[in-house]
Amino acid sequence: MEAHKVVSHDEWIAARRAHLADEKAFTRARDALSRKRRELPWERVEKSYVFEGPNGKETLADLFGGKSQLIVYHFMLGPDWEEGCPSCSLLADHFDGAAVHLAQRDVAFVVASRAPLSQIEAFKRRMGWRFKWVSSFASDFNYDYHVSASAEEKATGKVTYNYETTEFPSEERPGASVFFKNAAGDVFHTYSAYGRGLDILIGAYNLLDIAPKGRDEAELAYTMAWVRHHDRYDGAGVDPAATYKQPKGTDSCCD
Repeated sequence: MEAHKVVSHDEWIAARRAHLADEKAFTRARDALSRKRRELPWERVEKSYVFEGPNGKETLADLFGGKSQLIVYHFMLGPDWEEGCPSCSLLADHFDGAAVHLAQRDVAFVVASRAPLSQIEAFKRRMGWRFKWVSSFASDFNYDYHVSASAEEKATGKVTYNYETTEFPSEERPGASVFFKNAAGDVFHTYSAYGRGLDILIGAYNLLDIAPKGRDEAELAYTMAWVRHHDRYDGAGVDPAATYKQPKGTDSCCD
């Protein structure tokens, strides 16, 4: 950073204008990609999923709460975990501010994890979050949407994630799934995203991307090795040689 190129104001403006053209092209390309995403075909949700929430048992259709659109974030918190995934927690720190605005655009937002509700509620209280969070522990929801490892996947070490067979170092995996409910009450799965597909949901990353050092993760063992729960940053150092461990009280999570 010390040796970064420094120019006159006129040269800076010229360089900024040239980059602005690239940014506008990217914006138009992203708009086109979003339009194609909305044009993807849907699949009918045939299975009846039941969740446990603050108001008791709710079906997937109930989670819409009077809206026609539903976004579910799959938060990595397994049944025997001591706390939620730090990287999922980074995303979750953005949810409360967004949920109230999404509701004005006919979108319900819910977080789901396989942990029992009591475990979810305890961690939610610790982190100070208000968004709706339900337990999918008693259903196949996590397995059907490929965010929890099945018994076969645990046995073979190979998982289906982000539409391919791969390896993943945890029994729980992050994702977001989107649904639509029509006037007749039929529910359709319209979209799911995993891995770097969730990147756009992280407002902190978007801010880091405009800072001089960017995300500054190149020297870390994996990209999110720096991430901590927001109540654990004081005095917390980043070990550049850190390796992934399933988060049963650890500070690391998924790439």
